[in-house]
Amino acid sequence: MHEMGIAMQVVEIALASIPEDMSGNAVERVNLRVGKLSAVVPDSLGFCYEVVIRGTPLAGSTLNIEEVPVTADCNDCGHQWIADRPEFHCTKCGSGAVQIVSGQELEIVSIDIAD
Repeated sequence: MHEMGIAMQVVEIALASIPEDMSGNAVERVNLRVGKLSAVVPDSLGFCYEVVIRGTPLAGSTLNIEEVPVTADCNDCGHQWIADRPEFHCTKCGSGAVQIVSGQELEIVSIDIAD
């Protein structure tokens, strides 16, 4: 399960991102954007996060995951759509010349720290 490794990296990055003057404040939430094509199972990542934060300054925080849909652009006709299946052909003209615009994200958006 690669979600454990991802959870460990999220925690490491989040801990390193806490400003020194706020190091004693509780972290309330870590906000992520996870694309549907990132091969990450949000529920598994959430479970792994709960395991990894035990005994760290992030203990008690929650992991908020925003799932990003797969959006594609047609290079031939310029049409943009949300792809709801793994077949990437333009829904307007049928062209296979498509570019994935979103859906591969795996990023920490923000960290909410108590005042």
